[in-house]
Amino acid sequence: SLITCPDGSCPEYENKSNLISAREIQLLVSTDVYDSYKRYRLNWMVERDPTRTWCPTPNCETVCHIKPPKHHKDSKKPIPVHCSSCNKTFCSSCRRNWHLGVDCKKYSAHEEYVSPSSPIKRCPKCCILIERDEGCAQIMCRNCKHVFCWYCLASLEDDFLLRHYDKGQCKDKLGHSRASVIWHRTQVVGIFAGFGLLILLASPMFILAAPCLLCCRCNSWYKSDDHDISNEDFDPISSSDIGVKSDSIL
Repeated sequence: SLITCPDGSCPEYENKSNLISAREIQLLVSTDVYDSYKRYRLNWMVERDPTRTWCPTPNCETVCHIKPPKHHKDSKKPIPVHCSSCNKTFCSSCRRNWHLGVDCKKYSAHEEYVSPSSPIKRCPKCCILIERDEGCAQIMCRNCKHVFCWYCLASLEDDFLLRHYDKGQCKDKLGHSRASVIWHRTQVVGIFAGFGLLILLASPMFILAAPCLLCCRCNSWYKSDDHDISNEDFDPISSSDIGVKSDSIL
């Protein structure tokens, strides 16, 4: 609920007391901006709190608490979560209806069929609900950053050229014109070709420069070793040593 003052010359900057409270934010901004701030702050807190989660029911914006039983030792094992607003009980792992004794993957396979034209679907990786009004069929989940096709839910993580939409049931369903797709592929190919050309041009220069760098390094080592040897072989005799030797001769 606190924000650091953005002014670097703030007199309270060094002692970390330059914090703006929620009340001060409310006084400084409009009502709409303050409401947006509260909403984003709540989203940020829930996404980073493993003991809280959003209710998966559409249009239900209730924050539910995940309370594992006392005898529940495995923290990764799914448990039922109850929403006090819509009375829905769902799985803490896959966010689907609670399925006692059934694995999440098996339950997902037998769940009711979702039409490809449905405006609300689940991310195939983290199972969070995603709503799509319009636009591109290449979807990135805001929660886990997984990239997939909206229609068949296939992964598009490695499909840089979007070849998925050239054949099959999703052909020509990307949502962009053919010209924009060709331009996108040209840019991707150009980036990879640029990196390859850069490596190709840099390799001969590195091969030519490597002997010079190695010689300089060896020369510095040689000078250092030679200096150490000189100090050991030609160590000056102190006056006390001379006196002792003179006495022994006499």
